[in-house]
Parts: sequence; C-alpha cells; structure tokens
Amino acid sequence: MRTICLLCGLAVAASGLAQTEVTPYIPGKSTEAVTYFLPKTVIEIEVQADKATYTPGEFSKYADRYLRLNGIATEESTQWEISSITVKPVGMPDPAKVFSVKLKDKTAALLVGLTPDGIITSINLPYEKKEKEKPAAEPKPARKIDPHDLMTEEMLMAGSTAKMAELAAREIYDIRESKNAILRGQADNMPKDGEAMKLMLSNLEEQENAWLELFCGTTTHESRTFTVRLVPNKNLEKEVLFRFSKHLGVLDNDDLGGEPVYVTLTNLNTVPQASGEDTGKKKLEGIVYNVPGKAKLTIFNRYKTFFDNTVLATQFGNTEMLAKDLFNKKTTTQVIFDPVSGAILKIQREGE
Repeated sequence: MRTICLLCGLAVAASGLAQTEVTPYIPGKSTEAVTYFLPKTVIEIEVQADKATYTPGEFSKYADRYLRLNGIATEESTQWEISSITVKPVGMPDPAKVFSVKLKDKTAALLVGLTPDGIITSINLPYEKKEKEKPAAEPKPARKIDPHDLMTEEMLMAGSTAKMAELAAREIYDIRESKNAILRGQADNMPKDGEAMKLMLSNLEEQENAWLELFCGTTTHESRTFTVRLVPNKNLEKEVLFRFSKHLGVLDNDDLGGEPVYVTLTNLNTVPQASGEDTGKKKLEGIVYNVPGKAKLTIFNRYKTFFDNTVLATQFGNTEMLAKDLFNKKTTTQVIFDPVSGAILKIQREGE
C-alpha cells in the first residue's frame, strides 16, 4: 500500500469555499489530482487436492505366496481426492470506476491511501506498514530404514527374485517371533526396564515395516492447491466451474477427462439498483465509494456440496458519494475503505 499526500492552496480561506472535487478520470487531463480505483469483486476459489501415489514393491507378486497378503497391487497408480474448497473474495481495480480527486484552491490538505494497484483504502489516515507473517517451518519427515540396507549376504547372492522374496519373508517372521518373545518375557536378552522394552519393540517394528515395503509397496502423499477465479457479473445456474479426475486431479472446465464441479450464483438483490435515468443525472460532488451487494454461492458435484454461503459482490451493488462538506477547511474527516469491496469500514472526525 502507498499513501499519496495531495497539497493544494495553503492560503487561509472561508470554510464555505473549501470542498473536494471528484471527476471521472480522463487520461492526460486529470492533472494535479489523485487518481483512484474502486474495486470490483473477483472470487478466488482455492481447491485443496490430495495426491496419493502408490509404488509397488520389488516382491509384490510374491506377497500372497510367502506372507498370505491378498490384493497387493503390482502396478503403479495415482489417486486424487478433493480435501477442501475455500472461497475468498478479492478486489481488483475496476476500469469502469476510476476517479480523480482534486482540491480547489484555498482548501485543506488531503491524505489519500492507495493499494499498489491504485484502489482507495483511506482518507486522512497515515500509512501503517504491516509486517509479513513468517511461514511456519515445515516439519522434517521422519527418517525411514531402507530395506536394502538390511539384506543379508545370502539374500544378495540368491539366484532369483523368488528366492530373495522367500528369504525376506523369513526375516519378517523372525522379527515377529522376537517381538512375541519380548512381550511374553521369554526372550534370551530381555530389556532391563519398560523404556528399554519400548525402544527395542519400536526398532523391531521399524525393521518389519521396512521389509514389508518390499512386498506391499509404498504410498506417498502430496497436497496441492489449485486456484480458480470467478467474476460475478451475472446469475449462474449450475455452470461448470472446473472438472476433477481421480487419476488426473483438477482440470479445466472444458476438459472432458474429469467429472464436472458446478457453481450456482444468485444475486440476492440486497442493494436497490439505480435506474439508468438516475445514473445519468448523478453529479459527482464527493468521494465515490461502493455499496456492495450480496450473492448466494454454491459449489457442488453430484456427490457433495463443498461450499454454500453468501459472499459480497460489488457488481451486484451500487455506488454512493460522501458528502463534500466532510472535507472542508474546518473538518478533518478520517475514512477507512475495504480494498476488497470498496465499502466504508469506518468514518470519524479527527479527535473523536
């Protein structure tokens, strides 16, 4: 966000002559003025999708023969699933709502706050720099045992994969026997106390899981965020927002490789619309701001509803003006605008 200080006319004058002049922006002609945009609503839809990738183990086809494990897949596969959908309205500069603030001679200084892309955020308030939040450190993945590090000389010298699988299965059964002996108190080298027993069992469990990976394979999980943007200019009835495939993930709305995820958007008509005749007669005599409307937004597919709530939409609202007398020589009025909707969040006279 940046703040522009517009200084005009330092001479003292009667308060009745001091007022803010606002005009539509004209390139090359709106000089000695602050130009600002009002925002239009863009709805950002963040789709959180989880990807699970299965990699078969080296001995997967022997899992049933040596370990009696049924249904172990022998081919690599990928599975996607939508975990959540969140909706966040954002404000973008509206090229149809751009104005220039010019102070007439003998008026007070005006402080206008703008975002980097020119959306008005405040009047007569100093800029407050917000510190960026530091991203949370991602936890380091736990170190896993590589089953190849556990292979014996006999296993490595085996003449076939089937023989290697047989020897690996024997290692798994030996580990299970050791765990049972410790739990029954029948092991040759019993741990001295409970903590030592817990540590020993944990180590045996890790080794068993490492050997089992050679038969059962491994599944890695990855989470991705996809962003879809929607501009609410009109009512929508069961429009395809995007498509989703269990094997390919999030796809464009025209990609028939996935099933459709729909959006329905309904203007709730919470703000009366000005007639065309009234709009044409409206004269700019103060700071223009948005009065956003509300819309009902629903995102769903044939199985479930992901989002069903109301959202603010400036396109379904109207524009109004702050009285010009609020910014005369006698009065310093402070105003805070919402950069997302362009609505007034707070208005007060200085010192109140």
